Amino acid sequence: MTNQTSSQQANNYFNLHTHGIGYLNNIRDIQPKKGSPFLACRIAALTGSSDKPEYRYFDVNVVGHDAEKLIRKCEEAVNAEKKVLISFVLADLWIDTFTYSTDSKFHKKGETGVSLKGRLIRIRMVKIDGELKYQEQLKQNKQVDSEAEE
Repeated sequence: MTNQTSSQQANNYFNLHTHGIGYLNNIRDIQPKKGSPFLACRIAALTGSSDKPEYRYFDVNVVGHDAEKLIRKCEEAVNAEKKVLISFVLADLWIDTFTYSTDSKFHKKGETGVSLKGRLIRIRMVKIDGELKYQEQLKQNKQVDSEAEE
């Protein structure tokens, strides 16, 4: 029988999570040259006044079984160009630069662009063309709220 010392330290992390509501677009499977394939999508997050909202675009990797399952269920609606609105949680945000390969209404070929990226870790709600299709159960939040009141 051996005694273990407390030399094994627990890993501690700082989590930066971004919560929002936005429209789901461009669901796709990514096959990298190195590494495992993964699911990705683009979210047009809503910001500003509800009368005249603005959008912030996030290109995200879908992480976790639950999030992937929900995104896959939305794929047909997105491909049919229906309005798919989700409430989401993103983690590990970063930026990536790229060069535009063609001229467009907003950019010229050769200009540098910036892309906001992150990991989609949770989906709290899904509406397709205004119809509620999924709503996350709030068991944990109710427990935390009741503990905070004590």
